[in-house]
Amino acid sequence: MTVHSKDLFVSIVGKENVKDTQAQMLAYSYDATANFQAKPDLVVSPRSTEEIAEIVKVCAREQIPIVSRGSGTNLAAGTVPSKGGLIVLFNNMDKILEVDKENLTITVQPGVITQDICNFVESNGLFYPPDPSSMKISTIGGNVSENSGGLRGLKYGVTKDYVKAMTVVLPDGETLKLGGKLAKDVAGYDLMSLFVGAEGTLGIITEITLKLIPLPISKKTGIAYFNSLEAAAETVSAIIADKIIPVTLEFMDKGTIGAVEDFMKIGLPLDAEAMLLMEQDGNEEQVERDIQQMIRIAELNGATSTALASSNEEAEVLKTGRRAALSALARKRPTTILEDATVPRSEIANMVKAIQQISEKYDVQISTFGHAGDGNLHPTCLTDVRDEDEMLRVEQALAEIFHIAIELGGTITGEHGVGEMKAPYLEWKLGESGIRVMKAIKQSMDPQNIMNPGKMFAKETKMRLVINNGQ
Repeated sequence: MTVHSKDLFVSIVGKENVKDTQAQMLAYSYDATANFQAKPDLVVSPRSTEEIAEIVKVCAREQIPIVSRGSGTNLAAGTVPSKGGLIVLFNNMDKILEVDKENLTITVQPGVITQDICNFVESNGLFYPPDPSSMKISTIGGNVSENSGGLRGLKYGVTKDYVKAMTVVLPDGETLKLGGKLAKDVAGYDLMSLFVGAEGTLGIITEITLKLIPLPISKKTGIAYFNSLEAAAETVSAIIADKIIPVTLEFMDKGTIGAVEDFMKIGLPLDAEAMLLMEQDGNEEQVERDIQQMIRIAELNGATSTALASSNEEAEVLKTGRRAALSALARKRPTTILEDATVPRSEIANMVKAIQQISEKYDVQISTFGHAGDGNLHPTCLTDVRDEDEMLRVEQALAEIFHIAIELGGTITGEHGVGEMKAPYLEWKLGESGIRVMKAIKQSMDPQNIMNPGKMFAKETKMRLVINNGQ
């Protein structure tokens, strides 16, 4: 990046909104993904869509890579500036612009913290369901760019299910407005869905309108402990087969339970092999019926103990414990690698069993937790990036986990995105034709490849492992 280019960015956003020291570049050289780092050339904090459009025009003219970044909670190296260039922060674009109670929508800038949206709308008797575990610090722009999920995804879906409209700055600096406050709209291609989950590779989202729903009247939380991972996984399948769709059906294995208890001291039993956290919301009669039935199903499937939260406060402690799983595990070893292999709900038990076997096969420490109700598991490797031999075994273990997830009808990522970390495995899921279509879209919209380059598309695809069934 030339001195002239830097001066142009300063003239657009003001000197106070530019970071350019080596210490600042180092601070924005990584995200929450282990073992990925690259320094940008400059960091800017625009204040409007218009400023972003001007920034992108400069980048297009000078062929400068540009990376959109929220809070940096990305777990697939999606916001690491792999090719250098410019990072665009949204800390100055953090306003709630409108709440429309007649149309049940909220319009926000991309830098608003997700938890703040949830708290704000709930104070108005409304509900925004998507709740990624990082919601206290992640931004809504990041959630939309990654199509984030969360604990409530089983019943309510993920971020894409709530995006009604957006404003996007395209790679040539033009501004595009998509969607609206409509219940129906099938005019042309569904372009808005193209940008949700595109990880900043097709444009920069600068304004978002989200769908809201009425706040549920009642909710109850239950918990069940098991002596085996398989029993917990089979309980998940049995609950869904009984035609109950809980708002939350979360899973933690023994290693995760121990880490959370050590971290939070909330009374979790350290001898349990697995735990299921169950929650239902809705009208009081349905909530009571469903939570009692889920507890009964857990007991029929071998739960060693069950309990219902006696208060909202106790329920929040349990949910906070689940949300803190990654933080708790990260205290155990120098390096934590969190994945999110996802399978059909009916294959949860098989996937959990496979993760156990892979952990033993490669002699790596893997703890598993996640959204068991929607098949989204988070096998988490606790390792040390300084140990080259162990890191190689970790990579082999994770590759085999992705392979088996696909063999079971699943995918390599349910909510974390592809980024740079999973790019070598994307072809496993989509095939050559799928990658070719994606590349054609990228080329047509961003021919200079300035929008978050180095993500999604790997230089080469890793060879698919041959599974030897433990022999």
